[in-house]
Amino acid sequence: MLAKLPADTATFAGNRAVGRIELSVAAEARGSSRRRVCEAGSLRVRFPNVARGGALDAVIINTAGGMAGGDRFDLDFDVGTGARLTVSTAAAEKIYRSLGPDTIVNVRLTAGAGATLAWLPQETILFDRMRLRRTIEADLSPDAQLIIAEMLVFGRSAMGETLVQGQLFDRWRIRAGGTLVFAESLRLDGAIAESLAQRAAAGGGCAIASVLKFPASEADIAAVRQKESSFAGEFGISCFNGLALARLVAADGAALRRDLIGVVTALGDMPLPRLWLN
Repeated sequence: MLAKLPADTATFAGNRAVGRIELSVAAEARGSSRRRVCEAGSLRVRFPNVARGGALDAVIINTAGGMAGGDRFDLDFDVGTGARLTVSTAAAEKIYRSLGPDTIVNVRLTAGAGATLAWLPQETILFDRMRLRRTIEADLSPDAQLIIAEMLVFGRSAMGETLVQGQLFDRWRIRAGGTLVFAESLRLDGAIAESLAQRAAAGGGCAIASVLKFPASEADIAAVRQKESSFAGEFGISCFNGLALARLVAADGAALRRDLIGVVTALGDMPLPRLWLN
């Protein structure tokens, strides 16, 4: 016989959002197309237009209207041999205040031989006292192509909102041909605003982004640096282990988005999601 949960615990669990998306994409004569689509809970994936340049566009929709403590979301995207996929979100994702439990997001990206995968969600907006634990793992064939762009906005400055306290743990692992080529873990805990104010962190900026491209070369670095004079915020990029990694910091989410579009456009041959440009 199953143990009965306390009433308040059972009520809390019953009101948590749980969602899952599994999508596999295959290359066909007419372009990339869906092979398998699985949706569960509050997550949906939609395909708003015909494949552009042979690439399929997938847009993630969270019908829960945001994420809070105790919510869990799992996303799994598999791009088959020679296929091309761009994944974005319908809107900025919001991570709300938690009463204790973490919001958990797990992203798994797989790209086969000659495949191209662009992970380009819109910004993630973090509210005061949020608790987010996110993992992004990518497994690539040696000749696959990957670009990841992730934006984090700490509070909605245009609404007069600031993020003072919270907890963020963000873990990235990228493997090519089974070999680990990139590993990073970011942790901000407690007085996040004080940490971001430090010059060695964000220098007072409230919006940050990372862009990773694999494979990459010095030519990619040069293409991005040609646009540097037009950026509103701070920017840096380097090339190592066969990949390029760019970091961006801006005063607000709008400035960060403009700068990020410049970086992604310079780095990739995949078209930007149309929702980014609306």
